Amino acid sequence: MKIVTWNINGVRARIENLLTWLKESDPDIVCLQEIKSQDENFPRAAIEDAGYHVETHGQKGFNGVALLSKIKPDEINRGLPGDDGDEQARFIEGIYSVENGVVRVCSLYLPNGNPPDDPVKYPYKLNWMERLRSFAEERLTLEEPLILAGDYNVIPEPHDCHDPAVWAGDALFLPKTRHSFRRLENLGLTDALRASSDAVPVYTFWDYQAGAWQKNNGIRIDHLMLSPEAADRLQSVAVEKHVRAWEKPSDHVPVAGYFNFG
Repeated sequence: MKIVTWNINGVRARIENLLTWLKESDPDIVCLQEIKSQDENFPRAAIEDAGYHVETHGQKGFNGVALLSKIKPDEINRGLPGDDGDEQARFIEGIYSVENGVVRVCSLYLPNGNPPDDPVKYPYKLNWMERLRSFAEERLTLEEPLILAGDYNVIPEPHDCHDPAVWAGDALFLPKTRHSFRRLENLGLTDALRASSDAVPVYTFWDYQAGAWQKNNGIRIDHLMLSPEAADRLQSVAVEKHVRAWEKPSDHVPVAGYFNFG
């Protein structure tokens, strides 16, 4: 089973790229972030025609997440628990039947948090990360394959960016951010890419500005975090970097995990 995370950066603006990629890459489950679309405006029909079931949790103009899958989910949960007043669409969970049980797949779009001295944005990021940790802790008690896939807006280690000095004061790389990510990891979650490769650098995002793509000035912020039951079934991870060179690309590229759930 091929499970992929991709921040599409506007699904309607990238629909042709998405359809081309679905045909080329042939994923089983896709976790999209930053769809920037209300549910009713999501280009559902074209994706369904490509053979995928569609579940969305969107809002107008920004944020928004979606799950595309060849198999219909048994259950869908929208919104990250822990704050009933949070209206930002950043989290969706799907439960899918596989041969020996179920797999839980979550598409998440963690807050950016910049500028870090903003009295709202950075505290919201840290609070959201703590809510994610609580959610993961609860789900791990089920002892099922769990995949938390998405744009974490977290650079875990210095080698995950082209120049740590450039990112030193950024919310994606601040010590508190990385500490919160480590707290999540320390629940027993596995960073799928790092479990399958120690190659550096590996990037998943290149800014549109200053020739970042051409210079390979990237960062790694898109992650597949796995429960022990999912990590045991991980075969490999691939960063589909070539998609960044397409016309009208997202600034992120797909990150694919290959699993044996047979």
